[in-house]
Amino acid sequence: MGTQSGQPRTLLFSLRNIFGPTLNRCAHYEFEDLICEMDSVQLLAPELDPSSRRASFATRLAYHAPVLLNPGLERPSTAGPYDLFFTICAFPHDLIMFNALGDLRGICKTSICLLDELWMREMTKNRHFLRILSKFDVVLLYQTRGVQALSAQIDRKCVYLPPAVDSILFCPYPEPPERVIDVYSIGRRSSVTHQKLLDMACRNDFFYLYDSIRGQQAIHWKEHRALFANAAKRSRYFIVNPAKIDDPGETGYQSEFGYRYFDGAAAGAIMIGERPDNDVFSELFDWPDAVIRLAWDSSNIDEVIAELDADPDRQEEIRRTGVVQALRRYDWLYRWETILDLAGLDPLPATLQRKDRLNRLAEAVSRG
Repeated sequence: MGTQSGQPRTLLFSLRNIFGPTLNRCAHYEFEDLICEMDSVQLLAPELDPSSRRASFATRLAYHAPVLLNPGLERPSTAGPYDLFFTICAFPHDLIMFNALGDLRGICKTSICLLDELWMREMTKNRHFLRILSKFDVVLLYQTRGVQALSAQIDRKCVYLPPAVDSILFCPYPEPPERVIDVYSIGRRSSVTHQKLLDMACRNDFFYLYDSIRGQQAIHWKEHRALFANAAKRSRYFIVNPAKIDDPGETGYQSEFGYRYFDGAAAGAIMIGERPDNDVFSELFDWPDAVIRLAWDSSNIDEVIAELDADPDRQEEIRRTGVVQALRRYDWLYRWETILDLAGLDPLPATLQRKDRLNRLAEAVSRG
């Protein structure tokens, strides 16, 4: 139930009709759609061309001066009241879109923002955007090492929230498909490892699936996630590495991790790559063989795969454990529970029903 009879209790501001199905935002929309399934929600998703002259000028100006212009959004007519306002921003400059909505604190008891990417070395550059975060009661960050610094800068409660995945969509059970893809690699990759895998793919019995075009836009975000999930749960091995591992200058050598590890575990693929130098990662992926280590720019991936192929029981244990961990810990439901707890709200029946479904599926996978 919402704050009033028939009134949704959550106001969800989505950027989907502004930035569209760019690849790095598809998981955001996945989370938003699941929130709409699990809770009582009014979705606010205005349309705007972010490349328009007005929007581009407003964004460029805010990088250089403490002037926050409306990029061209009409203020919503929604009146509330709501128990919770929630939004997901990929980058600090997204916040200028939220700022254009006006002050929603009068109609929302609690306001929470999830900020996907914020590198500590870029906090000064983004300082004018970041001050918009003072309008929220709580700010959630996907990156572990910016929490304290951002909290001090904006004088608001900041909390680390791990990324997540639709564990049911990615789950290969109860009828596991044949894993016809030997190695699946998406996104950034080592040229050395990639070349080795290309050499291996010259054999007729080895299928290496990788990105062959450069682009940032999906045709449709939900279809993209479904295709990705279907390929991942048909893959034997899945390449993973810390965020922007090939560009430490951009990250300031800050070791963080994104969705890829959660996706791979949920799909039951054996993850091969670097483990982030990050204590939180070790707490989240805390079982043996969660990630089979392969140093960046390694050419011996064939030896790593051969060793694993020689031990089918070890492979099966890795796969089942990853799927069970995803169902019990990594689903978007658990992130929504954290948000509800921060807002002092109880989960609604649809949330509890999804949790029960996740638990039953995890128990079935564990039993084999």
